[in-house]
Amino acid sequence: MSEHEAYIIEREKIDYFIDRGYKISGVLENLEGAFIEFSMNTDNKEDSKETLQIKTANGRKYFSALLLKQIQSVS
Repeated sequence: MSEHEAYIIEREKIDYFIDRGYKISGVLENLEGAFIEFSMNTDNKEDSKETLQIKTANGRKYFSALLLKQIQSVS
């Protein structure tokens, strides 16, 4: 699989969570890539959390742009 194909798959996974109302709540970067934690408040006062590993540079740029947009919409 090419780097671009891997990025497209990662972008679709990120969009899947964002489209369902999840917010980026944490990021851990290491030599394996970036681990993004998504969370969504639910009616029963428990957070629904999911983690996604992003390995491509373009994938990291993509979620970084979404995170900046998320932060700007809060303030």
